[in-house]
Amino acid sequence: MWTDEELAARIEQAVDWIRQKVTEANAKGVVVGISGGVDSAVVAGLCARAFPDNCVGVIMPSHSNPEDAEDALWIAEGFEIRTLEVNLSGAHTQVMGQVKKGLESMGYELVAEKMSQGNLKARLRMSTLYAAANALNYLVVGTDNAPESYTGYFTKYGDGGVDILPISSLTKTEVRAWARILGLPMRIAGRVPTAGLWPGQTDESEMGITYEQIDRYLLGEEVPAVVKERIESLHRQSEHKRHLPPSLELPKMERLD
Repeated sequence: MWTDEELAARIEQAVDWIRQKVTEANAKGVVVGISGGVDSAVVAGLCARAFPDNCVGVIMPSHSNPEDAEDALWIAEGFEIRTLEVNLSGAHTQVMGQVKKGLESMGYELVAEKMSQGNLKARLRMSTLYAAANALNYLVVGTDNAPESYTGYFTKYGDGGVDILPISSLTKTEVRAWARILGLPMRIAGRVPTAGLWPGQTDESEMGITYEQIDRYLLGEEVPAVVKERIESLHRQSEHKRHLPPSLELPKMERLD
């Protein structure tokens, strides 16, 4: 286990790394989406330390539990982060409504409507973050942790569409430990993980395994065979999410004069 002093030192390493990446990009600051969960809370804390005067937290409700936005605002205020709230409910309803109506009129059966609606939320949030970041010449900072990165539990071109990922090497247990050092209370650190993609959605129920099990696997500890197979299956299926799209490379053609 890490001591508090070691955890504090690692947090400062992450803060320095964020500053370095922003400098390398010739950017001026950072934008982070704050959901009210522990991952975004920790990243918000890192961003606030890295750029106290050039950090914007974006709160993006979309048919969400009102408590999520309240917690997000509380986190931002605690770290003295200026916030931008953009309600995406109307945009989500409009886009999904037109897509659904159009496909049904063409005779298609919607076999994965819930997943489509959930991923659309994540992609609308990504677009919103980049709209703010581009306007300010800031970088978008992502909040994926190690279990999410390894299993592919993120939306391609949604919450996976960011500029930098400062906590993607941390287990969920480590994220919660960082939250404690950053002064976040247990009601945030111990909150049931959810991406808020639909009512009642939780990360662990969707993945079929717990974060503790994934943490243990990533640390090289023994886990039940069924858990190991589930984790490795998720990793294989999501490999495409961790790479740029494949490109067809054709031989160059000679110019015809």
